[in-house]
Amino acid sequence: MSGPRVAVVGAGIGGLALAAALDAAGTAYEVFERADRLTEVGAGVQLSPNAVRPLHRLGLRPALDARAVRLAAAQIHGWSGGPVARTELGAACEVRFGAPYLGMHRADLRDALHARVDPTRLHLGRPLARVDGDGEEVVLTFADGRTHRADVVVGADGLRSAVRAALVPDTPVFSGLGVFRGLVPMDRLPAGARAPVARMWLGPGRHFVCYPVSGGRALAFAAIAPLRQPPVESWSATVDPAELVAAFDGWHAPVAAVTRAAREVRYWALWDREPLTAWSVGRVTLLGDAAHPMLPFLAQGANQAVEDAVELASCLTGASRANAPDRLLRYQQQRMPRATAVQSASRAQARHMHLADGPEQAARDVVLRQAADLDARAWLYGYEPGQVAA
Repeated sequence: MSGPRVAVVGAGIGGLALAAALDAAGTAYEVFERADRLTEVGAGVQLSPNAVRPLHRLGLRPALDARAVRLAAAQIHGWSGGPVARTELGAACEVRFGAPYLGMHRADLRDALHARVDPTRLHLGRPLARVDGDGEEVVLTFADGRTHRADVVVGADGLRSAVRAALVPDTPVFSGLGVFRGLVPMDRLPAGARAPVARMWLGPGRHFVCYPVSGGRALAFAAIAPLRQPPVESWSATVDPAELVAAFDGWHAPVAAVTRAAREVRYWALWDREPLTAWSVGRVTLLGDAAHPMLPFLAQGANQAVEDAVELASCLTGASRANAPDRLLRYQQQRMPRATAVQSASRAQARHMHLADGPEQAARDVVLRQAADLDARAWLYGYEPGQVAA
């Protein structure tokens, strides 16, 4: 290991992806995670080719092949079942973009990334209390009083990032929406649910998404609905499944089948933040949700975190302690325009996806049908992170 000493704060998908990329590049790093153990809620993640390609390069292809589901298509329906649009994925996506579109359990992705990280460099139970710098190095002070000195600090610590708080005095923005999430074993569902397809139903004020994960053994769902008052924030909070059933009462039969089969349902509010004008300051930078938290309407949160991780590791390859701040500015220059565009597009989707039946909804459906081919996804799926020359 050589070059600048990198401290990664946060061991979620983005932080572990960065650690794996730094490890592969031979850049010195340590990862600090506030939780005492690595856990993931029972939820799925859609991985598009822009993230799958770099994950393959990091050596995750066998794990993805074993645990993920190659999705053959993405289908959109109206809330009562009428077809709106279908995008063919499968082989066409792999040929066009060099990688498949996957449905995966978040815990499986976390485990695959964790396996690529040096276990001696991962420190659990280390909540961050303070970030101090003098221009030459950064000192992290943890809640237990221990400190760590680094040449570069990366905040990969999520929506309520302690590292971001040390750089920017902003606050999360509540979307007015909440999400029910969970997994349903396939043996509780009709045979039609087992198709390797991501399906979405759009309706007034809400929508419902589901796709297979865990090698096809389970169906992951995310159901977004209005929420007037955000609950106490927790990714582990559960609700009575009857609330999910009631929120989508009267919807198309496949939606009803999933909601009625769900036994454990987690629920939390959806937040994002206003885009930043800078996320690299001196020797400190941000990554993933700490830099650009996204509403889930483009299914790009985890994908953008992987892009960030690979880009940042590329920028730091061959860096010295002295020029590390310049490399962080290079990373910002490479990533900020794209990440901000995806973040803003994700926020804008909320209104368009939740229209009441009527002329505006009908016009939206026409646009969705016209944009259903892979050409319309090229700006997302064709992006190649990590190509910055050292």
